Order: sequence, then C-alpha cells, then structure tokens
Amino acid sequence: MAVFTPVEEAEAEPFISRYGLGALRALTPIAEGVENTNYRLDTDRGRFVLTLFEGRTDAAALPFCLGLTAHAAARGLPCARPLKDVAGQTVGTLNGRPAAILEWLPGAWKSDPSTADLARAGELLARLHLVSADFRGGRADPVGPAARRALFDRCLTRAGAADLTLLDRMAPWVAAGAPDSAAGLPQGPIHADYFPDNLLFEGGAPSGLIDFYFACTGALAYDLAIALSAWGFDAAGGPRAGALRTFRAGYESVRPLSPAEAAALPALGAVAAVRFTLTRLHDRLFHDPTRLVTPKDPAPFLRRLDWWSDEALAA
Repeated sequence: MAVFTPVEEAEAEPFISRYGLGALRALTPIAEGVENTNYRLDTDRGRFVLTLFEGRTDAAALPFCLGLTAHAAARGLPCARPLKDVAGQTVGTLNGRPAAILEWLPGAWKSDPSTADLARAGELLARLHLVSADFRGGRADPVGPAARRALFDRCLTRAGAADLTLLDRMAPWVAAGAPDSAAGLPQGPIHADYFPDNLLFEGGAPSGLIDFYFACTGALAYDLAIALSAWGFDAAGGPRAGALRTFRAGYESVRPLSPAEAAALPALGAVAAVRFTLTRLHDRLFHDPTRLVTPKDPAPFLRRLDWWSDEALAA
C-alpha cells in the first residue's frame, strides 16, 4: 500500500474545509503508486484525490507540476485539475507534508494494453507535447545526469555481488562527461514518467493522465524513449516489437520525429533504462521497512539497455 504518511479523517477535515468541498464522507487509502501518499476523498461535492508529497517530490517543483497538469486539462487533455483553497493556493500542508487536492478521473490502467490502447497512448503523449509548448515555467530534470551519478555512488555503498553487476553495466552511462544524447533536440515540458499505470482508460479511450510529479523541461524525444521503455517490453525486460512499433506510430501520427530525434532515440532509450534501473536499485537497497511498498526488481529494466544499445548499433 502506497501510504507513507497516515491521515485520519479528523486530521484531514480542517485541511479539506479550506477547499469548500462540503462534509467529508470517506477517506480511503489508494494502494497503487510508489512515490507519494494518495487517498480517495469523498465529500458532499463529489470524489477527489488527496495527495501528500513525500521526500522524492521537491515541494518547490509542485507549482510547475500542478501547473502543467492544469494547463493540459485546460487544453482538453484528460488530466486532473488541482483545486485551489480559499487563499487561491493549490498546495498546502497536512501532517507535515505538502498536500494538494485534485479532480478524480474515471477509469483504470491496463496491465495488458491492446494494440489500439498502445496507439492511443502514443497519440496522447504527442498531444501533451504539442499543447504544452506554450506552458510557462521550467524545471530541471530531477533525475538528470548529476542525480543519476549521485544515485549510482550511493548504491555502491550497499551493493552486493549481483548489484555490482548491474552497476558495472550502467557505469559508462553515468560517468562524468558522458555524451548528452538530448543536446540540440526539441525541448519542452515533458511528463517523464509515462508508464501504463499513469494512464487510465475508460470505454476504450484514455480517460486520465496522472502523476506529473517527475515532469520537467527536457527533450521531447526523451519522453518518448521513456514511454517506449515502459510500454514496449514485457515483465522480464524483453522487447515486444509490435508494441514498440504501434506506440511510436501512434505518437508520430500526431507529432512526427525530426531526423535528429529519430537518430537519437536509441541513446535516449538507453538513458531511460539506466535512470529507472538506478532508482529501483536505490529503492531496494535503501528500503525503509516501515513504508508499505514492495521495491521493484531493477534487473528487468536494465535488460532494456541491451535492446536500446543494439538499436543504436543497427541505426
């Protein structure tokens, strides 16, 4: 269960009262997710999501993250609008954590998306890139090169033999002075965590793009590479060629890649593979047993690095 900071109804009520939502009817923990604490919030005015932001989410970045999802929603994308309190603020404090209330979006994520689902997911990511082009504000990648090097070094302090094998494989990609595969590519706001469990479907169509808390300013093609790494491989880390082709085709039906972006995609995919392997390895090595989340196995994500590397050689 992804609840790091427990909240009782009596604790939540004063916070909720600032949003004019009427009486609290139910406060239900949401089990999914690994970064923040989420509750389903039922009030007289409907259903909402109450989120408490934990350590990995920088409070200073929340105006960018919440502003981007609100901007996308205003442009017609299925994204949640953050609510404003009586002072006009979208972020407050609850139980010692920054907290926000967002619209509840219908639907459920798909663990086994169909071909049509993959195409629609690719299309939606491209639409996000297009509608976000005029969004004001910026944020550096919170898991950029310096952060990846820091994660790598910290993992070394607790790594066992099997972990060292993973770290050795990633070492060239985190070394100081490693090439910047995104240099010169089109930039803009990106989701940076476009995984299947962050896209809800209802009635065969995307109904909710959620969890913008890794959103930042970056290469649009890097966002696509992250998404391909998330949607195009099986649980063991093996590529699903049809899924990779379909997702990319869906994306390019809305926003075709430039030749430079297409050429850089394998290297960007390798960076994505390293990024998510490192965060998963770090979370396993430094797991807090009081947090009711099971760390994910990092090894399957690293297997994507081999595929992306082979793609780079074939290009």
